[in-house]
Amino acid sequence: VNTYIALLAEAMRALAEVHKTMSYEVMLKRIYAPIEDHDGTRVLVDRLCPSGLSPSFLALNEWYPEIAPASQLCRQYRQQKISQSLFLERYRRELKACPDKLLPLMRFARAGRVTLLTAAREIEDSHLPVIKELALSALEGEDASDREFCSSPCLAHTLPTSQR
Repeated sequence: VNTYIALLAEAMRALAEVHKTMSYEVMLKRIYAPIEDHDGTRVLVDRLCPSGLSPSFLALNEWYPEIAPASQLCRQYRQQKISQSLFLERYRRELKACPDKLLPLMRFARAGRVTLLTAAREIEDSHLPVIKELALSALEGEDASDREFCSSPCLAHTLPTSQR
């Protein structure tokens, strides 16, 4: 039993080391920027495809309009009824209310580099940084939960009575 516990502890330490070094590459780019080999998985995250351009011409791996800000929120921002900071705050809340929307992007990120694409002129002022921030945070949260030590039920007898 002691050998088993020692092996299990060593495996958990090795797994923790692997997770410490895990990093994800999520790049932000305008849809009109040149297509590059190192883009990885190219995902358009705008509600509408840019007019006059077909998804096949854009070399998209995925078009994911569901993660774009709600139409009403975009309209309010475009009509200058709300500020940029309020737009981004509301969009952040929108995504946090539906965290499952991040799952497809998280799967792509776990497989390799992901490039999020938008038609917005100023990427840093668009919704892309919010998506990147929340996706990376969710990935980090999942990775952290994987590091928690979980003992097998067959080892329950080795725990103090208060922890059973």
